Amino acid sequence: MKNYNIIKKLNERLLINQITEEKRITKLLLKKKISLYCGFDPTSDSLHIGHLIPLLSLKRFQLYGHKPIILIGGATSLIGDPSFKINERELNKKKNINIWSKKIKEQIKKFLDFNCFLNNAIIINNYNWFKNINILDFLRNIGKFFSVNKMIKKEFFKQRLKYENKNISYTEFSYNILQSFDFLKLYKKYKVYLQIGGSDQWGNIITGIDLIKRIYKKNVYGITLPLITQSNGIKFGKTEKNTIWLSKKKTSPYKFYQFWINTNDNDVYKFLKFFTFISLKKINELEKKEKNINKRPKAQYILAREITRIVHGKKGLCAAERITKSLFTGIFNNMTKFDFLQLKQDSMPIIYLKKKTSLKKSIIIAGFVSSYNIAYNIIKSNAISINNKKQINPNYIFKNSDFLYGIYTIIKMGKKKFCLIIWK
Repeated sequence: MKNYNIIKKLNERLLINQITEEKRITKLLLKKKISLYCGFDPTSDSLHIGHLIPLLSLKRFQLYGHKPIILIGGATSLIGDPSFKINERELNKKKNINIWSKKIKEQIKKFLDFNCFLNNAIIINNYNWFKNINILDFLRNIGKFFSVNKMIKKEFFKQRLKYENKNISYTEFSYNILQSFDFLKLYKKYKVYLQIGGSDQWGNIITGIDLIKRIYKKNVYGITLPLITQSNGIKFGKTEKNTIWLSKKKTSPYKFYQFWINTNDNDVYKFLKFFTFISLKKINELEKKEKNINKRPKAQYILAREITRIVHGKKGLCAAERITKSLFTGIFNNMTKFDFLQLKQDSMPIIYLKKKTSLKKSIIIAGFVSSYNIAYNIIKSNAISINNKKQINPNYIFKNSDFLYGIYTIIKMGKKKFCLIIWK
C-alpha cells in the first residue's frame, strides 16, 4: 500500500491540535507503517461523544495501513486523571472498573478492524503490568526520571494549584508518571512510535515522550486532537451534565441523532470533517452551496445520519429517523414498540396513568395546563391532539383505540409540546 501523508490529511480536517516534531513524524509515516496508541480510562460503563474523535482518528490511521492499539486504563482509572479538573476525582471501586472495562472494550470493537492481518487493532489493559510492579523498584527505576519542579509547572497542575482550597493529592499527582510508563511499555513491546489523545493530554504525552528518550534514547511522537465542548465551553465528559453516551442504554439512538441535528450552523461543517469519512471536497462544496441559500442547511441531517450509523448501525439510524419523522408529522402508526421505548428512555416527558382517565386530567398531570378550567378551554380551542388526532371534547375519556401497542399514547398541545402516556 502506498504511504499517504496522513498528517497532511489530519491537518486538512482540522484534527491536529498539537503535534511534536511534525516534520520528523511525517517523514516516518511516509517511510513505514507504525503502531500508535490511545488510552481510554474506564471510569464509567460507557464511552461518550468526547471519545469519538480519538476513536475515529485511530480508524483513519488504520485505513492508511498503520496499527492502532487501544489501551484500557484498568490501573490508571483507579487513580483518576487530574488533567484540567478543578475538583479531585472520586476514586472508583476496582470491581466497577473491571465491569466497565469489559463494556468499553465491546464498544470500541465497533470502530476498528480486529481481523485485518498486519495492522489489525488490539486492545490491552494496563492493569496487566501495573498489578505486578514492586513500588520500590518503580520509584528507583522510573520515578527518578521525573522532576517535580517540571511537573508542577505543567498547565493542568498549575490550573489546580491556583485555587487555595483545591488540593492535588499524591494519588492524582502520580497519574502523569503512570501514563508515561504506559507509553514506555508499549514502545518496548510493540514499538509504538505515536500516542494520540485529547488536547488535555498534551502534558501527559510529552512526559511519556521524554521518558522513552531518556531510557531508550529513541524519538517517539505525540498528537493531540481537538476537544468537543458544550455551548458553555466545558468539555464533554463522564462527570459533566448532559453527557451524550455511545451506549444506547444510556442515550437512545433517537436522542443521539437529535443531538447532531441541533448542531450549531457555525460548527456543522467542522464536525463533518471531524466525525465523518465524507471527502473534504464534498464537505467544502456543501458548505459553499448552503451559504448561498436562505434555507435551513442539510448539513446537520447529513452529519446526524453519518455519525448515528457509525455508532448505532443502520438499525439504530432507521429507528432515529422514523421517530423523528413521526414526531414531525404527528403520524405514529409506523413507530415500533422499540421506538416507544426510546421515547420512554430519555427523549420525551412521560406520565403514568390508569386507564379511563379523562383527557382534562392527563394534560394537567402532563404539565400542559394548571387547572381543569384552563384544560376545558384549551381542549375546546382545538389545541390538543391524541396520537395526532384532534380532540375537542373537554369531557373525553381515553379509549382502547388510543392505546398504541396496548400501553402508549402521545398527547400534544400546539406544535411542539409532547407527552408520552404509559398506561398502567
